Amino acid sequence: MTKVRTLFLSTVLALAVISAPVPAEVADSGANGFVVKFTLNISAPPAAVYGKLVRNVGDWWNSEHTFSGNAHNLRIEEKPQGCFCETLPNNGGMRHMEVVYVAPGKGLIMTGAMGPLNNMAATGNMVFQFEASEGGTKLSVSYAVHGYMKAGMNTVAPMVDKVVGEQLTRLKDYIEKGNPAAK
Repeated sequence: MTKVRTLFLSTVLALAVISAPVPAEVADSGANGFVVKFTLNISAPPAAVYGKLVRNVGDWWNSEHTFSGNAHNLRIEEKPQGCFCETLPNNGGMRHMEVVYVAPGKGLIMTGAMGPLNNMAATGNMVFQFEASEGGTKLSVSYAVHGYMKAGMNTVAPMVDKVVGEQLTRLKDYIEKGNPAAK
């Protein structure tokens, strides 16, 4: 039994290393809010990374993290006061965030509460910074969220960290491998 368990754990560890998510950090966390930060290198120029992030969100976003069940119902309008929105059945819709700053290939800032955070009287700022680096782009992302939740906003920080990290991993895999779910 121990040999089987060891083999299983080794396999799980190997798979985790192969498909490791984007390194993330819950940089600050308290009862009234939190900040998660991510930095990743993507093998493509900043303009291409920016373009795929904004114009192809439905191709890399995980449909499991949508209200409609289909990431192709998502869109990011590339302008100040633009909508990071989702189309829902029967003429419904969801505004996840609002675009407040656009600098193609350099930066993007959106404000609002992603997904279920809307139900928690929360808001936040998500900042994307694109920097040319050797071999492509250094993408830095921070999401600062504040609001009220009886149990404390810090209790949802690890979940938000995981979901945003997953989406950024999928973006990287989509750009570099042509498949957001590449292993």
